[in-house]
Amino acid sequence: MKFYMTPGSCSTGIHILLEEIGLVFEAYVLNLPRGDHLKPEYLAINPQGTIPTLVLDDGTALTDFVGIATWLAQTYPRRKLLPDDPVLADEARAMLAFCTRHIHGEAFRRVFTPDRYGPDPDATIAEGHAIAASAFETVDREIAGREYAVGPFSIADAALFYVEFWADKIGMALPLNCSSHYQRMKARPAVRQVLAEEGYR
Repeated sequence: MKFYMTPGSCSTGIHILLEEIGLVFEAYVLNLPRGDHLKPEYLAINPQGTIPTLVLDDGTALTDFVGIATWLAQTYPRRKLLPDDPVLADEARAMLAFCTRHIHGEAFRRVFTPDRYGPDPDATIAEGHAIAASAFETVDREIAGREYAVGPFSIADAALFYVEFWADKIGMALPLNCSSHYQRMKARPAVRQVLAEEGYR
């Protein structure tokens, strides 16, 4: 398989899942500020120009975080990336969607790319911070008393980790349960390996 990624981006979450499973893959690093994701050779693989992209052995390209994470969980069921309990599995999918669509898509997109939202980038960034803070409070209540997002480690934790990682990098304080989750994730061998490989210590 071929994995197209950018260190420290949302693709870090998929990178963690690949390492948790123990898959062998070729990694291709895209420099987003340089516009690697908009080059014709990459657009031929992923016409949307987004990351991450996972190209399967048969040439099929998976180009969405949720889709890739779900495919990994379903294709490698022995790794238990979704709980056996159907209720917890549904909670994991809901948390995965909340992190990728809301915390990433609504909050951090404003923080990292404020020019998309109008002529006042400072106000947009502040709005993004407020959305993220409120969202983390919601997550904090949901994961209270749990070791991971829905109990056992799942695909939801990979998504929650990368938005917690972003919060940490911009100096945003995480609420107690999210902070504990973040530290617990950083202690996992696969996460330590991924962060080292992506240049973070």
